[in-house]
Amino acid sequence: MRLVWKSLDKMRCFRKRSTIPFLGVLVTCLLFLNLYIEDGYVLEEDKRQLRETSVHPSNSERYVHTFKDLTNFSGTINVTYRYLAGTPLPRKKYLTIGLSSVKRKRGNYLMETIKSIFDQSSYEELKEIVVVVHLADFDLAWCENLVQDISRKFAHHIIAGHLLVIHAPEVYYPSLDGLKRNYNDPEDRVRFRSKQNVDYAFLLNFCTNLSDFYMMLEDDVLCSRNFLTSLKKVVTSREGSYWVMLEFSKLGYIGKLYHSRDLPRLAHFLLMFYQEMPCDWLLIHFRGLLAQKDVIRFKPSLFQHMGYYSSYKGAENKLKDDDFEEDSIDIPDNPPASLYTNINVFENYDATKAYSSVDEYFWGKPPSTGDFFVIVFNKSTKISKIKILTGTDDRQNDILHHGALEVGEKLVGTKRGRQCSSYITLGEFKNGHIEVKDVDHKIAFAIECVRIVVTASQKEWLIIRSISLWTTQPPSQ
Repeated sequence: MRLVWKSLDKMRCFRKRSTIPFLGVLVTCLLFLNLYIEDGYVLEEDKRQLRETSVHPSNSERYVHTFKDLTNFSGTINVTYRYLAGTPLPRKKYLTIGLSSVKRKRGNYLMETIKSIFDQSSYEELKEIVVVVHLADFDLAWCENLVQDISRKFAHHIIAGHLLVIHAPEVYYPSLDGLKRNYNDPEDRVRFRSKQNVDYAFLLNFCTNLSDFYMMLEDDVLCSRNFLTSLKKVVTSREGSYWVMLEFSKLGYIGKLYHSRDLPRLAHFLLMFYQEMPCDWLLIHFRGLLAQKDVIRFKPSLFQHMGYYSSYKGAENKLKDDDFEEDSIDIPDNPPASLYTNINVFENYDATKAYSSVDEYFWGKPPSTGDFFVIVFNKSTKISKIKILTGTDDRQNDILHHGALEVGEKLVGTKRGRQCSSYITLGEFKNGHIEVKDVDHKIAFAIECVRIVVTASQKEWLIIRSISLWTTQPPSQ
């Protein structure tokens, strides 16, 4: 009998140890299945939900409007929006900036946020931007009063097609009563975050065909100067690499960039799981399901939270992004390229991480004389400035003690891929750093390669913290 009880105890212990990872796998699988679920299953689920809600006639119509289109994740959700100010222009823009706003108990920062977007953008940048504001409160009188203020203050932007204000009618919303009490949140908190998920879903749905890219901001944000130019540099540097979401702020649902082609799926996803968890948590699952495992966040941050009071109950919210810089125009261009090195790489600190604006770096084992780290551009380019930093604050000795910076031309094919056959030396590293300005004045040819060469062996490991390249701007036509 004792043997039986010991066996049972072991089984219980095993179940306890295995519960957490099992639940994690189960949740991921369920999210994946729901995102790519078969049409027939969705229809049956819709029928079940409609049967359940038939006992609440006031809510059944909302469910019909909301969930009837979930059988096609690539299509838009059938919502008839009210245009409160402005109408979409026929020409697609580069970037849509989406804001969702509701009535706050304390403070209102929407007007300042819109003003910051326009004030911090040049005339040329504004041609490539459309701002869409979703006034998502069910208090229509509040919406009407606020849109009058917006129309008075930003009339010229509305006329120029830079600003749209919309409202999704309450009839399209799913039930906000009797929601799941996940994470032991109070009922009003669950209602607030669930409605917010639907607010964002309807905003994303509206913005699907307005531009190539979509940026989500909150309604209490300050922007850095010429943020669009900085953002475009980052997007260009990521050409040829896969990404779902790029992050330009570490706070909340601020500064998150998507391809517009992904908006229908994201809108459906938020709508399907609207009562499960807050939107910023859902975004992590969405990103992972579309096979972007890691966060891709850029510094300096381009957007800063400025609100002092939260839109939930007017609670204090003093969060600030300490990576924000109001003047961040000097972000490097780093044109698309392939990177190669013969230095032994430590773990996953590979060569590409030195060339990214993300906060990461290349880390290699002690290099020897003649070792190299080379950048081969996809297209030859004119470069105005090169800046390379090695080592970090906590590993100050892992620098390149002796090295040279070279630029090359005349690409040839080798066993290790394309390499330049002719190089010119620009300078030597000093204290692990090098910065060369006016490169385009010193080098007559269009550069095809940039190479770091180790000129003396060292015992210390090598961290290349950042490689920053600025290209010359083509003359305006």
